[in-house]
Amino acid sequence: MRQNASACVGLRSLLDSPVSGYSFGMAEAAKSADSQENVQAAVFALLGDPATYGGAAVRRCETHAAVVFLAGGRAIKVKRAVRYPFLDYSTLEKRKAACRAELDVNRKFAPQLYRRIVPITRQADGSLALDGAGEAVEWAVEMTRFDENDTLDHLAERGELGDALCAELAVAVAAMHQRAEPVEAAPWLTAVAGFISDNAAAFRAHGELFPDYAIAELERRLRAALAKLQPLLKARGAAGLVRRGHGDLHLGNIAVLDGQPVAFDALEFDPIIAEGDVLYDLAFLLMDLVERGLPRAANIVLNGYFAASRRSEDCDGIAALPFFMSLRAAIRAKVTAAHRDLAAATETGDLGQAAKRYFDLALELLTPAKPTIVCTGGLSGTGKSLLARALAPDLAPPPGALVLRSDVERKAHYGMAEHERLPVEAYRPEISEAIYRTLTDKAARVARAGHSVIVDAVFARPQERAAIEAAATTAQAVFRGLFLVANLPTRLDRVGSRGPDASDADARVARMQDEFDIGTITWTVVDASGSPEQTLANAHAAMAMK
Repeated sequence: MRQNASACVGLRSLLDSPVSGYSFGMAEAAKSADSQENVQAAVFALLGDPATYGGAAVRRCETHAAVVFLAGGRAIKVKRAVRYPFLDYSTLEKRKAACRAELDVNRKFAPQLYRRIVPITRQADGSLALDGAGEAVEWAVEMTRFDENDTLDHLAERGELGDALCAELAVAVAAMHQRAEPVEAAPWLTAVAGFISDNAAAFRAHGELFPDYAIAELERRLRAALAKLQPLLKARGAAGLVRRGHGDLHLGNIAVLDGQPVAFDALEFDPIIAEGDVLYDLAFLLMDLVERGLPRAANIVLNGYFAASRRSEDCDGIAALPFFMSLRAAIRAKVTAAHRDLAAATETGDLGQAAKRYFDLALELLTPAKPTIVCTGGLSGTGKSLLARALAPDLAPPPGALVLRSDVERKAHYGMAEHERLPVEAYRPEISEAIYRTLTDKAARVARAGHSVIVDAVFARPQERAAIEAAATTAQAVFRGLFLVANLPTRLDRVGSRGPDASDADARVARMQDEFDIGTITWTVVDASGSPEQTLANAHAAMAMK
């Protein structure tokens, strides 16, 4: 059983958060003062009363750290008067500050949802009022309520997380990271080492779920990976790629609002936990999709994010992605095990299995995989791009291959959006040579980083094919060259029926290419005259024969 999204807008249990160094115990929760508990009980009674909202029906949702009241179009979220090792809401001043921090942080991600902080006040007659004129006895975050069925975890469970939405999600996350403020990298890098230690300690406290030998192996792999990645992560920090991100970017914290994916409920209680390499923030989302058995969706998000970000540094930075995803899975395993300790007896079995699944995934994500460079070549209209996208999720390591497309690279070269049409001058031979050099360089960098990559381009010239093969050899990557073929009428029909696409090829270009002298093809020739599914099957068969 996976963690379901909370039924409350603006609320995700901190049990789903990537926090470290804590354990959930009743002794910790009991540190709230009795007087504050009495006040909060009265506050909760007020906020649970329909009369407070003019008679609107009220729904109450709660976790160990917050209580949310849904009424009409509003959501009122109150912090519990509790103190845990990872957060402290034990005084009114601290709860007000936490409400302010939540508002300030989340307005950067979902300004349309987060309205204000609002007091609960004691009136002159001793009664309580929401946003009254008396002395504040409690503070809350007021939000705009939306349909909780529109969060992405619910869409995924219903099979409604389509390709188009995943592509929009990737662009939204890339834009969110572009706006995020860079922070000093050193504190976060230090904290990451602590996350590993904290996870191991928490796992050892749940010996019934996690064997000692497996805990030791996961800790060993994570520490080895972190040590190897230190120079890269420091360089990315120096380049401004360690930023104040969302911190809790899983499917349950993303909703579709007015047709667009919007992240909400970002971490506010610890800046260090919410900070990190932008790929670490992305890794939570990718891991969530992989764990749910949605490799295609995860690969679409990965490729859409890289295409939207247009950062060449990420061709090297992708080396950290298995470590980042594994650490996210390990933290989720720890958190789910802690949730199990507090859950009802009927839920402990499912939660225990979920914790073990996350733990096993954390180990699996650190299993070394030899990178592969696949080239999908062929004239315009043979279906190269469709094949590349279909092959990508199947190539290790998760979440599948990065796809480098010549049409997209050419648009980026000119600083244009993918669907904008380039002038004929942009296809001069010297420009095309530069594009192929860039593709070859990026593919080699990705492969050296340990990740698989698919290069989608015509590859009509023998020297272009030779260069990418040589780059694969230098990068010590497996190479698979696929050259797609289809007759001219088929290709003309396909380029004529395209919707918005990065390719500028039309019927004139397809006819011109039919006159190309492409030389001797040493790559595997793939019949692409049939359906995309048939072409994919032919490609799989061709790759299996190598």
